[in-house]
Amino acid sequence: MACLGLSKDVGIQAAEVDALGIQGEYSGVMADRSQMAVGAQLIAVGDDQFRLTLFEGGLPGASGSADSPKSREEFGPAKLQNGKLLFSKGKRQLVYENQGIRLEQDGKPACELKRVVRKSVTLNQKPPEGAIVLFDGTNGDQFKLLRGEGDPMIDGELRQGITSEDEFAGDFTLHIEFKLPFEPTKSGQGRGNSGIYMQGRYEVQMLDSFGLTGEQNECGGIYSVKKPDVNMCYPPESWQTYDIDFQSAKWDGETKTDNARMTVRHNGVVIHDNVEVPKTTTAAPRGESAEPGFLYLQDHGSPVRYRNIWLSKR
Repeated sequence: MACLGLSKDVGIQAAEVDALGIQGEYSGVMADRSQMAVGAQLIAVGDDQFRLTLFEGGLPGASGSADSPKSREEFGPAKLQNGKLLFSKGKRQLVYENQGIRLEQDGKPACELKRVVRKSVTLNQKPPEGAIVLFDGTNGDQFKLLRGEGDPMIDGELRQGITSEDEFAGDFTLHIEFKLPFEPTKSGQGRGNSGIYMQGRYEVQMLDSFGLTGEQNECGGIYSVKKPDVNMCYPPESWQTYDIDFQSAKWDGETKTDNARMTVRHNGVVIHDNVEVPKTTTAAPRGESAEPGFLYLQDHGSPVRYRNIWLSKR
């Protein structure tokens, strides 16, 4: 099974490529009178095993807003056997085969879910007039490694563990596209971990949180401050977007008079709306001050990749 766009230095094996072809999002409509939308996310956890998260009301963010599905239910893990996955809980049974999922209730067919591949509405978005283009794929001259020396680029994409050469004060809108690696045998903070720090101080977490609840230390979380209103994390090896409206902290000399604030759109959906950030977030390389600060793409040991980064001052 072919799968395009894999991170080039991860060393994905053939069996894992097959798992990538199964892992993903599925959508359908209940066959009863309700015609309720139903969504499912299949998550690979290694050794041909998968977990499944079922959403009544449709996939997270399917409406284009942070309105949560009506319910969320977890199943598994289950092991792939003869091209099939079987999940059972109570009166419900879910069967994966042939790129689809069949939901049965009380032994009767209730819904057929087909594979869908969502893309952010801001993917490949061009910078507005006057924006500062930090990375367009041609070179990595506007970034450097935070520690040591080396090329900030790998195969035409930016690598983790780098900062912008320029530093920024005031308010701005930032667009960035990122791709999380496929690391099915890892879990928690060890699975596709990075983050982007505004001014080197305030982090919006990047993490393979596909299928999880969405916490402050998961993808889209303002780390140690607030969890996202909805978990909009797409499967690993998908290009995802953050569009961040950042309001810098205000200072009177060395006294802070107003905290920083952020509005964050993850894959086009608002997951934080004008959220106050009262402190630097965990592991920030810069302390709070009135001084400008760089953009920092955190190195947490995972080969996360980035592209199409631009900043527009407000």
